[in-house]
Amino acid sequence: MEAMETNVPTKIGGNVLNNGLITNLPRNACVEVPCLVDKSGIQPTYIGDLPEQCAALNRTNINVQLLTIEAARTLKKDYIYQAVMMDPHASSELSIDDIVAMCDDLIAAHGDWLPKYH
Repeated sequence: MEAMETNVPTKIGGNVLNNGLITNLPRNACVEVPCLVDKSGIQPTYIGDLPEQCAALNRTNINVQLLTIEAARTLKKDYIYQAVMMDPHASSELSIDDIVAMCDDLIAAHGDWLPKYH
């Protein structure tokens, strides 16, 4: 905010919509890239391709994030389950039945803070 108000350029690591900044990650994902901030706003830096092993590791998390957004957008409880099933840690520790039970318990525990999923 200060850089935008004072026009004193500042470099930050910013979380922005990919829009082709990292070319081997989904365009609709949020990515953290170097950004310049000044009176013109936030200008993210084009990165290009990440090394494939880094992109692959990122994709495992991005897939979960995109599925979670879809669950929130559609209010479909099945999409919550699917997102958690795609999470590398959850799927390595829990069975499908355990994931469904855990999600149901978490949804119930958060009660009125969440919309009603179907």
